[in-house]
Amino acid sequence: MKLNEVQIRVRYSETDQMGVVYHGSYVPYFEIGRVEWLRNQGISYKALEESGVALPIVSMHINYKKPARYDDLLTVTTRLQQYKGVKIEFDCEIRSESDELLTTAHFILVFVDVKTGRPIVPPAEVLAIIDSVS
Repeated sequence: MKLNEVQIRVRYSETDQMGVVYHGSYVPYFEIGRVEWLRNQGISYKALEESGVALPIVSMHINYKKPARYDDLLTVTTRLQQYKGVKIEFDCEIRSESDELLTTAHFILVFVDVKTGRPIVPPAEVLAIIDSVS
């Protein structure tokens, strides 16, 4: 499956008093990874939403292995794990600058119609791109 990498520098506001990344700060890191994965495939998340399609998370599982700290340079790797019907699944990981595995995650998202909130098959152009990398 095709993967994408993006680097993020840990900001002070994302840490606790000990300078360790707060567990809730990882969710936006993974979101950046997914949005950049889509962008790298030629899918603009903004354009997708403007066309009436959203991709909410319906399930996420995160394993915290080692802490990231203030000012660390992190690499977020995002892989398309599978696409099936209205669901798309991603496996993600975060590594330190020294390539140490810090965190892993699995996300399931569902394509939905923005107006109705109901699941839908993605637009044909999006489906063609996903099919070409899966």
